[in-house]
Order: sequence, then structure tokens, then C-alpha cells
Amino acid sequence: MAMLNQPLGGNEMPRFGGPATMMRLPAHDSAKGLDVAFIGVPMDIATSNRPGTRLGPRQIRDESRMLRPYNMATRAAPFDSLQVGDIGDVPINTFHLPKTVEIIERFYDDLLQYACIPLTLGGDHLITLPILRAMAKKHGPVGLIHIDAHADVNEHMFGEPLAHGTPFRRAQEEGLLAHGKVVQIGLRGTGYAAEDFDWCRQQGFRVVTAEECWYRSLAPLMKEVREQMGDTPVYITFDIDGLDPSVAPGTGTVEMGGLTSTQGLEIVRGAAGLNIVGGDLVEVSPPYDPSGNTALMGATLLYEMLCVLPGVLRRD
Repeated sequence: MAMLNQPLGGNEMPRFGGPATMMRLPAHDSAKGLDVAFIGVPMDIATSNRPGTRLGPRQIRDESRMLRPYNMATRAAPFDSLQVGDIGDVPINTFHLPKTVEIIERFYDDLLQYACIPLTLGGDHLITLPILRAMAKKHGPVGLIHIDAHADVNEHMFGEPLAHGTPFRRAQEEGLLAHGKVVQIGLRGTGYAAEDFDWCRQQGFRVVTAEECWYRSLAPLMKEVREQMGDTPVYITFDIDGLDPSVAPGTGTVEMGGLTSTQGLEIVRGAAGLNIVGGDLVEVSPPYDPSGNTALMGATLLYEMLCVLPGVLRRD
């Protein structure tokens, strides 16, 4: 039996050294033989305000050196049961957005030929659209847990159908999302029209605004989400700006009044028991993250996604 990959420990190599991979895991050329693959999509050509998310995957990997293999809160031990590796970055075309979207989709088509769950380091939020296209080919329409300050359902941006503010309108139009199985958590801020979030509700999405989350645990919400999703294949997409800028300032479109870091953990941990087929963490922009804390929040949330994958942590 093949030995399972383990993160390089801080007592074997100082945390400021070692490989520049997610959690200092072994690097792999492909997803073959892996149960879970970390992938970077270093892209910011679909952003509408502050750029820099092309540098997100590298910074998330760097800050992930602080993570240890055992989850002391949930008792999850993903590296005891799963073969996990880092397969590097999608080779995007940084000068051509539509072509880049095609490249990402093909990359995930190839990855999903293997029995491997992708966990993706973004990159701006448009990367989720081509990933969902690949997911739908393998699993059919998927349930979606979407954590974000913004709904990302614009009809267009500057007349263009592809931008980081449009992926979930395109996904819904293309039939990539399972009916009645979409939950958006943390939406807030100002809008261009009073009905900005109403399109989501008209599609049957469950919209949980940030204000509904203030001063409360989100564990009861996630119990309802688990009941809503059932055994449907589920994809988790976490925009770091879903968190309040007091804990995650390093992003392009900050909005005050967001989720706390503990609420972010409650959401991801509350997905344990679902049929999770993939996840991503997007919109970390290192130029606005001088302390590295935003990237560390992102790395931690990706690790928590790993800890709730099927077979890692079972609910009673």
C-alpha cells in the first residue's frame, strides 16, 4: 500500500523553508493517484476594481506553512485517510480572458478523469464558472454553498458576459446548478438597484445576508443547509471578502459588516457530512495584505474544506 503524503512538519524544516506548496505537501505533475488535489489559478484579468489576485495562490501557499495536519477542534485527520498533493497552477493566458476560461475548463476536465476532489486557490471569482462547467459534466448540476459579500449575478459588466461579478448568473443560465440547492451567505453592501439580490431569490437561491448573521452562531443555519442539500453533489466557493475586512483586508472589493472568522469556520465545518465534490477560495489580493493574514485566513479555510470531505469526518 502506498504511503500517504504528509505536510512537511515545522520540527523537520523551519516554517520559513521547504517547498512552496500548499501546506508544504509533495508536488505532483497530475491528479493521478490523488484523492484530493490543491490547484492554483493565478488570475485577476476578470477583476473590476483592485487587481492582484493573480498573486493569491502563491501567497496562500506561503502562509499555509503555518498549518499542521491535525484539526484539534473537529478531530479531523485528513492526511491519515486521503492521498493529498499540490499539482501546481493552471497555465492561464493572462492576455485573453475567454481563452483563459476555456483553459481552466479543460484543465478540470482532465483532472476529473481521476477519482480526485479539487480544492482551488484563486484567483478572481470568475474561475468558479469554468470549474462548475467541468463539475457538471462529471456530476450533473451541483449544489452550491457560496460565501461572499456579493451575489456575482450581474447580467454583464461593461457589456461583457465574463467577469468576476457574473459567474453565478452564467452558471444558472447554463444549468450547472441543482434546482433549490444554492445557498448564498454573507451578501451585503450597497447596490445599483433595490432589487439587486432579488434575481437570486427568483431563481430559488437561498440568500442569507450578512445582517442575518450578525451576533449569532451559524451552526443552526448549516444544519438547515445540510438538510436542504441532502445527498446532492455540493461545491463550496468561498470569496474571502465574505469575511469582514477587519480580519481579511487583502481583497479587491471590500465591504464592511461581514462575517467573522469564526463564522467562516462554522460554515465550512457545518458542511461536514455533505457530498462535497470540490471547493475553492478566491479573491485574496496580496498587494493589499501586507501582514499576510488574509492569505492565512484563505489557507485555513481551504484546510477546513479538506477536513470535511467525504470520509474524513463523519457526523453522528
